[in-house]
Amino acid sequence: MRRPPGARCCPPALTLCSGRCARSTGLLLALLAVLLLLLPLPAQRSLWLQLSRTPVHHRATTTAAPQQVTQAAQPSPVPSVPPDLGDTYGQDETYSSSGCPKSIRKRIGATEFGATFLPTIPVLQWARHAQEDEYQRLRRYGGAHGWKDIRWDGDPRLLPPAVLKSSLSLLNASSSALLFDTRPLAASCIRCAVVGNGGILHGSGMGPAIDAHDYVFRVNGAITEGFESDVGSRTSFYVFSTNTMVNALHSYAADGFRHPPQTPETCYVFLPDHDRDYLLLRAALSQQRVDSGRDEGVRPQEFFGEDLQVGKFRMLHPDFIRYLRNRFLRSHILATPLWQLYRPSTGAVMLLTAIHTCDQVSAFGFMTPGYRAYSDHYFDRGHKEVQFFINHDLRMEMQLWQRLQRSGILWLYTGSKGT
Repeated sequence: MRRPPGARCCPPALTLCSGRCARSTGLLLALLAVLLLLLPLPAQRSLWLQLSRTPVHHRATTTAAPQQVTQAAQPSPVPSVPPDLGDTYGQDETYSSSGCPKSIRKRIGATEFGATFLPTIPVLQWARHAQEDEYQRLRRYGGAHGWKDIRWDGDPRLLPPAVLKSSLSLLNASSSALLFDTRPLAASCIRCAVVGNGGILHGSGMGPAIDAHDYVFRVNGAITEGFESDVGSRTSFYVFSTNTMVNALHSYAADGFRHPPQTPETCYVFLPDHDRDYLLLRAALSQQRVDSGRDEGVRPQEFFGEDLQVGKFRMLHPDFIRYLRNRFLRSHILATPLWQLYRPSTGAVMLLTAIHTCDQVSAFGFMTPGYRAYSDHYFDRGHKEVQFFINHDLRMEMQLWQRLQRSGILWLYTGSKGT
C-alpha cells in the first residue's frame, strides 16, 4: 500500500505519576471510593457519570528523537490478570483464514505483540450468542465487558427490560457474523483507513488517501461535509456506543454534526456498554421506536436513516472489549478504586477492531506526542486543548499507537511536522 507523504515513526515518551504524586492520587481515589460506598445507588451512578466527564490534567512530557526499527521486537509477556478482570474468552475462527500474504495476522507473531494477540478472539456478537450458557458465562462482567447489567429474558415489563436475547436474535444475517460482508474484488488484501477526529487532520490534505482505502472507519462526531479534502467523504463503518453518539450529537451540533453518516455504504457498529445499546439495536431491526429506558420513544431513523435492514448493523462482542482492556490497554486505573469506570476509548476500540479484522491498517487523526500543536478536533472553529478524562487513558493509547507503528502493524499519520 502506498503510504501518504510525511510518515515517520516516533517512539513513546510517557511516564506515569510516581512518588508523592502517586501517593496523593491513591489517597484521593480511596476517598472517592469510600464516598461512593456511603451514597445510595442512584447517587452513586450520578457521581460516576460526573467523574467520567471530569478532565484530568497532566504535566507536559518530553519526546525522544524518532527512531526507525530495523528488526522485530521480542514478544512482550502478557501480564497476569486478576480474576475479576476475566482473561478467558470465547473462540471464533472467522478472521483466521486471510489469503493476504502481508496480513497483520501473519506478521504480528514476530512483533512484541505476539503473546498479546489472540487470533481466535470473538470480535462480533450476533444470533449465535443468544444462548443461556453464553449468558451465564458473561453475566460475571459489567459494563462493556460483559452482560452483568443486561436482563437476558423474561417479563419485558420489569426493569431493566429483558432485551439481550431478543436483540441479539435479530442479528441473524450472514453479515452479522463478519465485519466485511464481501472481500474487495480488485485486491487480495483488505486495506482499511481508520479516521479519528483529532485536530492533526486539519489542513492535512489526507482526504483522497483516506477514501482510496477499501474500507473507512469513523467514530463519534464524524463530520465530513466541508472537510472532505482533509478527512475524506466515505464512511464504511461508524463505530459508537449509544452514549457516545448521543453525547457527540449534543456537543458538536453547532459544528455541523446532526446525525451519524448515512450513506448506502455505511454500516453501524455498536460498542455496547449499557442496555440502551441493545434497546436501540432492537428498535432499529424491528423498525419500532425504542420501547423503554433513557431513549424511550426515539425513532432509530433519526440516527441511521430509513434503511434499517439487518445487514447495516454489527455489534462488538464484550469478550473483545474486555480483551482489549486486559491485554492491549491495561491501564494503571485498573489498580485503583475507580477500576470499574475504565475502558478503552471508542476511538481506540475502533482502531484495534480494524487491526483484528483488516489486512492492512492506516490510522489518521489519532493522538501523537505532538498533540499540543493541534486543536482537539479537526472541525474546531478555534484552538481547543485536548481534554483527558478519568474513564479513559488517552496517554496510554497514544503510546500504544507508537508501538504498533514501530512494530509495522499499522501506518500512523503523524502530521505535517512528523510528531
